[in-house]
Amino acid sequence: MSLEVELKKSFGSFKLDVAFSAPDGVVTGLLGASGCGKSVTLRCIAGIETPDAGRIVLNGRTLFDREKGVNLSPQERHVGYLFQNYALFPNMTVEHNIAVGVRNRKQQKATAEKLIHALYLEDVQGKYPRQLSGGQQQRVALARILASEPEALLLDEPFSALDSYLKWQVEMELSQTLEDFSGPVLFVTHSREEVRRLCPQACVLSRGKSQVVQPVGELFQRPRTRSACLLSGCRNISRAAANGDGSVEALDWGVRLIPGRPLPEGLTHVGIPEGALRPASGPGPNRAECRVERVLEELSGETVVLLPAGNAQDARLLLALEQGGWAALCTPETLWVEFPPDALLLLEGD
Repeated sequence: MSLEVELKKSFGSFKLDVAFSAPDGVVTGLLGASGCGKSVTLRCIAGIETPDAGRIVLNGRTLFDREKGVNLSPQERHVGYLFQNYALFPNMTVEHNIAVGVRNRKQQKATAEKLIHALYLEDVQGKYPRQLSGGQQQRVALARILASEPEALLLDEPFSALDSYLKWQVEMELSQTLEDFSGPVLFVTHSREEVRRLCPQACVLSRGKSQVVQPVGELFQRPRTRSACLLSGCRNISRAAANGDGSVEALDWGVRLIPGRPLPEGLTHVGIPEGALRPASGPGPNRAECRVERVLEELSGETVVLLPAGNAQDARLLLALEQGGWAALCTPETLWVEFPPDALLLLEGD
């Protein structure tokens, strides 16, 4: 069983159009830049927003279907929604905040005690939200959600309210809790690092539209679209035009490239990871002459900023080298670089 989502909603100039599925027992990341529609997607699933069209089905139970006139209330959907600010009741203790989530009033105390133990909240159960750390507040909010026995969890930027030094600890705690949850989990974030660590699969949202759900490893190693490529951390991206012989013109770099695989029909851009671009000894296939602009010292090594000789757009290339690697290069003013065919990223329009 799973969560099946297909919905559309218009907000004037911004239009949401998403479709994806999230299986039970798997954390599915919704990844995208701010304003791409991630949070409003969760609000539609939770019943806080009403879509203009589409349907939402959870474990075979229809939560929303515009054509059939089905639109269950948030309470009827049995979906746990963890807000960015956790939304704890400030005048209630930890124990009472959790107990209020239990639907069966006769089981409130027993269920709250069980979750307090499961989420290591014994030392703070009599405290109020203002007396808790960010990580403790998150665990209380999550315990309150679990107390309602939800069939799915919706996590909206759960680490955004935390200081950076707390995020790692809280992330580890949340990861352990999610391992015991058997239903589908949607995890909204704009951080690729959070997706790498917490999500086996992810769906990229760009300007309100969802892309295909991919395994996270595949998404970051072989992104299919320009927006997914940018989110993966790749900074070398050029507009592209396909040639009839299977080669590609990288328009912003002024170089003709021969990929190691067939071109997709909707090719609009080409990319290459910084670590895959290589210094070369001279001209040849898949090579370009560049001018070295500067060398940046970074934690992982050195990044050489290059301006391709054939470009007309002032579009730069970044070449990543190990620490001290720049000193081994012979020509600091100009440099030939090679684009390995198998490392080229062939990107379609969003």
